Amino acid sequence: MGDWIIGALINIVGSVAINFGTNLLKLGHDQREKLYSSNNQGDGKFVPKSVMYFQTWRIGILFFAVGNCLNFMSFAYAAQSLLAALGSIQFVSNIAFAYVVLNKTISVKVMVATTFIVFGNVFLVSFGNHQSPVYTPEQLIAKYSNLVFVLYCMSLVFVVALSQYLYRSGETILSDNAKDTSTHWRTLLPFSYAIVSGAIGSCSVLFAKSLSNMLRLTMSSRYQFHSWFTYSILLLFLCTAGFWMARLNEGLSLFDAILIVPMFQIAWTFFSICTGFVYFQEYQVFDTLRIIMFMLGMTFVFIGISLLAPDENKADTKDGSNATKDHMYQEIAGQESCRWRRRK
Repeated sequence: MGDWIIGALINIVGSVAINFGTNLLKLGHDQREKLYSSNNQGDGKFVPKSVMYFQTWRIGILFFAVGNCLNFMSFAYAAQSLLAALGSIQFVSNIAFAYVVLNKTISVKVMVATTFIVFGNVFLVSFGNHQSPVYTPEQLIAKYSNLVFVLYCMSLVFVVALSQYLYRSGETILSDNAKDTSTHWRTLLPFSYAIVSGAIGSCSVLFAKSLSNMLRLTMSSRYQFHSWFTYSILLLFLCTAGFWMARLNEGLSLFDAILIVPMFQIAWTFFSICTGFVYFQEYQVFDTLRIIMFMLGMTFVFIGISLLAPDENKADTKDGSNATKDHMYQEIAGQESCRWRRRK
């Protein structure tokens, strides 16, 4: 069995665990908001405990942490772009978990969108890079100072700044007049939030890949793990991974899990693949056929993203109740107001 297959299997188990934990985190937030609503009859005096006191949320954190540890291990055996694309397994598990754990109705549109995304990622995996060479610290340092990678980082900063500007603009429009907000903001608001989260959070994949590479060198007695470069990469990994988890936790409290979770994963997958391509130069193993199939896979993924846009007027739950767009935005605004009151 090749190393990349071992890495892929470990990554699949870790991805399912992460998605299960993510849905439990969302359930914890929902339980807290339900408790807040049931104990407030307009006076707003009752303030529920932090979400960390809810057992469902704590179990979700455990699954999320274990899944990320497994994914970290997998990077020592397979290419970054391959493992990032394998995150498509989360879309399959997300449907089941959202139905069972969060009591959500899975519409035909969502299933079709998820099918497009899964098939797109299957193309990415099948025609992606199956190699995973081991680099020396000197080679890794040289890759960080490569001109192409520096230009890529600059473009990433621009994308993050633009997406954050769009998100803040959408928040302002939403808070001023939610009833007259056009439909595109209903998709653009969570999408821009996910882009910022994925662009920065996916950098943790690059740092995790570098750390796992150095750990593999250490196990073969060819490298001493204690060095300034190791600790620098470890610090960057903790910062970006912490940012990703904080944004994920906050995003789950603001948006519907069945919408924001796929958007999170799409953004994370896309930027992880791009970063791996540029930094590790994984595109060098591609021929014409692979390039075409890879682009086809990305096209399928983006079609799936467009189909994940929420319906015009309602969002259904399993019990058949409907939530109009006015109610959805009032709920988001209420959560924002509640969170700011707690901060004060």
